[in-house]
This record gives sequence, structure tokens and C-alpha cells, in this order.
Amino acid sequence: MKQLQKFYPHALVLLGFVLISLIYFYPVLQGKQISQSDIVQFTGMAKEQNDFRASDHQEPYWTNSAFGGMPTYQLGAKYPHDYVGMLDDAIRFLPRPADYLFLYFLSFYGLLLVLKVDPLKAFFGALAFGFSTYLIIILGVGHNAKAHAIGYMPLVIAGIIMVFQKKYIWGGLLTMFAVALEINANHFQMTYYLLILVLILSGYFLYKLIKEKDFKSLLLATGTFIVAGIFGIGANATSLLATAEYADFSMRSKSELTFNADGSKNETTSAMNYDYITAYSYGIAESFNLIAPRLFGGSGNEPLGTDSKTYEFLLSEKVPEAQAAEYVSSGMPTYWGDQPGVSAPAYIGAVVFFLAVLALFTDKRKIKYAFLGGSVASLLLSWGKNFPLLTDFFIDFVPVYDKFRAVSSIQVILELCIPVLAIMGLHSFFKLEKEFRWKALWQSGAVSLGIVLLLFLCKGFFDFSGANDSYYLENYGPQFIEALKSDRMTLYSADLLRSGFFILISAGVLWLFIKNRLAQNTAIILVGFLMVSDLFFVDKKYVDSKDFVSSREVEVPFVETPADFTILQDTSNFRVFDIAGHLTGRTPYFHKSIGGYSAVNPRRMEQLFNYQISKNNIEILNMLNVKYVIQTDSTNAAFPVQNPNANGNAWFVKNIKFVQTADEEMKALDKLDTKNVAVINSKEFEINNKAFAKDSLAAITLESYKPNHLKYTSNNTNEGLAVFSEMYYKNGWKATIDGKEIGILRANYALRALQIPAGKHTIEFKFEPQVVKTGSTIALVSSIGMLLLFIGGIYFERRKKIQE
Repeated sequence: MKQLQKFYPHALVLLGFVLISLIYFYPVLQGKQISQSDIVQFTGMAKEQNDFRASDHQEPYWTNSAFGGMPTYQLGAKYPHDYVGMLDDAIRFLPRPADYLFLYFLSFYGLLLVLKVDPLKAFFGALAFGFSTYLIIILGVGHNAKAHAIGYMPLVIAGIIMVFQKKYIWGGLLTMFAVALEINANHFQMTYYLLILVLILSGYFLYKLIKEKDFKSLLLATGTFIVAGIFGIGANATSLLATAEYADFSMRSKSELTFNADGSKNETTSAMNYDYITAYSYGIAESFNLIAPRLFGGSGNEPLGTDSKTYEFLLSEKVPEAQAAEYVSSGMPTYWGDQPGVSAPAYIGAVVFFLAVLALFTDKRKIKYAFLGGSVASLLLSWGKNFPLLTDFFIDFVPVYDKFRAVSSIQVILELCIPVLAIMGLHSFFKLEKEFRWKALWQSGAVSLGIVLLLFLCKGFFDFSGANDSYYLENYGPQFIEALKSDRMTLYSADLLRSGFFILISAGVLWLFIKNRLAQNTAIILVGFLMVSDLFFVDKKYVDSKDFVSSREVEVPFVETPADFTILQDTSNFRVFDIAGHLTGRTPYFHKSIGGYSAVNPRRMEQLFNYQISKNNIEILNMLNVKYVIQTDSTNAAFPVQNPNANGNAWFVKNIKFVQTADEEMKALDKLDTKNVAVINSKEFEINNKAFAKDSLAAITLESYKPNHLKYTSNNTNEGLAVFSEMYYKNGWKATIDGKEIGILRANYALRALQIPAGKHTIEFKFEPQVVKTGSTIALVSSIGMLLLFIGGIYFERRKKIQE
């Protein structure tokens, strides 16, 4: 009975999390789904994979529908023995995106319990974390993998803290499962950022244990982490190994080319271009919108009302009132920060910030400095090119950091640490001796409100000009820009007053508690309500019921156009180039495309486009078997143009042009007769016969097609070199001629080629990635190990309790 009473508050909290998640995203109860822009693109990219999975009941691990061909490792591939994924599905049992919101709540609640916070405060703390504006926005746009990884971050931190609290069994088990779930979320950028926080936190505990000369505990903790890490990582071996393998093929790896597409020298020493990595760098002053949401205009499409100067400008331009009101309410470009554009401000909450400051004055636990350090490091790194001293160091010297873009997203660490500090502050305030409460309250209030007041006084130092204002100036004139700036100023002032109000009211509630005008639980509930409602109403401006559509619209996000219909009448195997939609998932949804939508494009296809196709080198389209090019007319309607010179699926060449470097490979494509000449890098690939003949009747025909299995027949009176219009990928693809395996060559920088003997032959390409087989075996062994450790841990803990 005691155990039931002990669990009762937690059961109520969990029920509350379920209800709040469903209420916030209530359209899911009507069978609707949220329309997420990134998921729309993902659906297009994964169409061939999903269709094959449904028809053949197996994984292809390769798709030809995007970028000429690529592995599906980053497109939702399903691996054998993914038992961690099954556990994750059980935890996220609610309909999407309520499942991710529930995960935010649940995971953060667990962390706060480990930090000895009682259920009531932990409940409100979890809500504050989950409703942090950035965490809601990424659900709105479809960054599901990112949300997934962020959701498990607090549990990883909780496990690590428990181990350092000398709860080696439970802490080790939690760490092991949390690490496994975190990696399984498959967003390595977020996991990498989490590792930075883990290092800061571990540094704090390491210093503490060394200072106390508690080397035994240090050894036990280290051993626990090693075991937890081995099994947690091992259970995800397939995805980790596959991703590591693909990284060298993707744009996230360093280019072999020493020159840029414009002919200039490529001086980039990192995996990606510096400007690409730091494009989304948070402005230094912009950081204050963490505590006042629309300080820098909110979003690039911010709704305004009829009291706005922009509305008045439209009326002055003789725009009808109804039309002007509709126009401004649909969203205006009020954002004027340093980033190219944002969907919403990364607002952590004014009350959350105030309580975090309170923690610095009230909480006596030194761990608060580890969370403060994590927040500061996260903020400084988010400034990117605006703080080059630190950013350049990380890009040049910190392993893997140069493989990630959008540096501003590292603020997710701050968005985890500040709510932790906030609830530590709220919790410790009520634990503080009575005589110290007032001092801590006025000090934290003075700091918080002082920052708000200072920002208000500094309003005159800003010009409220946005990076894209030149476009609006050219198209709408100077009066529109002046009206827009005026509205930006209004938002700046209004939201500072709003934040100041929330801080003042929250401080007032705590003051009433000090004066014995409010009971403790009443004060906690009121502050918690203020904290959550502050965030809730900001979130609702950016992600609301209007973002939900019917399930059909989500499952079938693209409508077939007359151009698509015309192309689909051709049942042969070819590729399509959509000029206007090159970097979207729409074309891959209907056709085999040389474009697509991905943060990890195949590097060589990306380079073919930048160095050749964008310069109108039609021969590259020919060798990629682009049979149709989709163009648009003056009315923006799409229409297909057939390319009669497409090389087909495979062809024999007469000559080989041997080169020795990647630069020479790329330059050889500038003027290449792809139907008769193939470019081969002789330093990487050895060819026995360097003189091939091609008679007029020589032919290769594609007999059957599956994304992971291609079957050809060839007929040539001479030994020949055949080029296949398929992307070269050195791992996984196996080629056979009449059942005998043969090595695959790379031709024309990106395609496959084979030496084929004279006569008639059956040629097959099969994609059978060894990385999946190896990884799956490791995952199975690790999962069994995790289960045994879990059972053993429960046994030893129960035995210890009995002995006590």
C-alpha cells in the first residue's frame, strides 16, 4: 500500500502529461495530422523505398528516386533487431506530434526527480521545458528527428547524475537505455551537442571527486559509463555504422576537389564550407529574445493587426480595408535578426529566466554551475560567425564539429539547462531559511527586471533594419520599410513590457508567500501557471490547430500535374530533371530524379550539379539518363520536354580518358562525348585492357528493375567497357557477370562501369550492404546484453533491499 501511495503522485503527473499533450494538439483526436513542411519533403524522398517495402516485404536500403541514387540510411531505413526502436515506440504511444510533446515532459520530469525536486514542481518544470517555443516550432515544421533526440536528452543527463550520486545500478541502467534511445532517434547533430553538455557536467563531477580524493567512486562511475556506453551504442550499431559509411559519400565530408565551381581555389579545410556551416548564426543582441519573444521581430512571417503601421500604409495606398487587414494578418516580414530567416523566436520564457536567476542566489548545490556553464557555452557557440574566435576554433580543432550546419541550433542545450536552473531556483527558494528569502527574491528580481529595463532604454541604439529589407524597398518602396520598422519597434517595446509583467507578477506571488499571504503549494501552482501560460500563448501564435489537415493530405502530399501524367505514360527506366523543383521532394515522389531534398545530399551528385549541370552541360544530363526535363511557362505551369539524346540505362564506350586526380575527373567532363568516351581515375581503379572496341550492334538492355537489384543482358562481339547510368557507391553494391562477381569501376566522376567480356552475358547489380549484416549482429548481441543487465540489476537491487 505504501508503494502505491508513493507512486500515486507520479501516476497523476503522467496522466496530466498525456492529457496536456493531447489537448495542445487536439486535432489528432479528430484523426487529423499536422502538416509539416520537412515531412512533406521526406515523404517524397522515401516514396520508392516505402512502395518497395510494401510490395516486396523487405528493405531496399537504396533508392533511385532521388539524387540519381543513394542509400536509404537517412531516409527511415528499418534495420533487423532494432529492439531499442520498439521500446521507443512503446514510450511514444500517442499520435504524432503529441508523442514528442509527451516525451519532452516525461524525460524532463525524470531529470528533475533525480535532482530531488518534488512531483508538483517537477510537473510544472516539465511543462515549461516542453513548451519552450523552439521545441514546439520544430514539431510544426517537421524536424521530427531533432525533436526525438532532444526529447531523450534530459534522461541521459539524469542517468549520468544518478551514477555520480553513487546509484550505480539504477543510474547505469538508466544511462544505458537513455543513450540507446538517444542514438536511436538518429539526429547526430543534437546528440553531438548533448555530448558537449555531458563533458561539462562530467568535468564538474570529476573535479568534485578528485577534490574529495574519492577515487573509488570515480573508478566505479567510469566503469559504469563504459558498460552503459558499450551496450547503448552497440544496440544501435547498424544505424551508426551505416551513417558513418555514408558520411564519406555525402556532402558532409571534405571535397576531393581543390577548386570551386567558379574556378577559384577551394581553401575550405573543413568538411563543409564555412559560410554554409555558419549561415544560421545567432545575433549577439538577438540572444535577448530568449526572454522577450518578438524583440527582434518574432518570425519572418509575423501576423500583425489593424493597429499596425503597415496596415495604415496599405490603406494610404488605397488598398481596401478588408484586403489590407487580411494581408497584414497573414504575416509580415518583421524579423530583423542576423539569421537568414526564422519560423519563430527561440523563447525560453520570462518566468523561466527569472527563476533561473533565482537559482543562482538560492540553490546551494554547486551543480548549478555546470548547468550555467552549459548554457553559456551553448549561447556563445550559437553566435557562430558573430563570435569567430570560438567558432573557428571548434570548426578547425574539435572533431566532427565541422560536419554540422545551423550553429544556432546548439541553443537546445541552453533550452535544457535554463529550465533545470529555473526549477532548482523555485525548489530551493522554499527550502531557504525565512530570513534569506526576501534578499534572494529582490536580488533576482532586480537582475531580471534590470535586464528588461536596460533593453528598453537601449531601444534607440537599434535601427530595426532587416537583412532582406533591400528586396522590400525595391518592390514596395521606402514608405513600406518605414512602416515595417515602426511595427518592429512596437513589437520590441510590447514584448519587453510583457516579459517585465510576467516577471513582476511571479515575483509578487513569491513575495506574498514570504508575507504568509499564500500557502506554499498555492504559490507553486500560481508561479507554475504563470510560467507555462507565458510560453503556451507564445507557442500558439506559431503552431496551432490551423496547421492540422486531413490524414489524406499528409499521406499523399503531392498532387499529380499534367506534366507528371505525361511523363508517367512512359514506362521505361529513366530520370527526370525538374528545373524549378530541383531541391525538393516533389519530383522523387513521382519519378526517378536527379534532385531531391536532404541535409546530406550525395556529394558527387551535388558537385555534378554545381560544376556542370548549372553551366548547361547537357552531356551530364545525357549520361544521367535524364529523358525528361520539367520546365515552366509564363503562367508558371509545368510542362515536360523530352531529351532525345539521353544515353539510356547503360552503353559501351569506344575510348577511355585516364586521369589521376578528382580535379582532372571533373575537368574532363567539361567537354566529354559521354556516349563514346569514359573518364576513369587510374590511380583508384585498375583496368586490364586499355583498348576496347565497340561495334555498331553492341548493346546492353535493362531486363528488370528493383531499387536494390538491376538485371541487364549484354551483347558485344568484342570485350568492352560499359558505363551504367547508376551512381557509384563503393560499399554494398555487388556486380556479377553470368553469376561470377566482378569489380565495379567508377566512371565519369559518379557512375558505375564494368569490363564485360565479348559475347552474350547476364549482368546483375545487387545491393547487399555488409554494414547492415554486421551492425544487426552487434545490435542483437547488445540488446540481449541490455536485457540481461536489466534483469540482473533488478535482482541485485531487490536483494539489497531485503538485506537492509
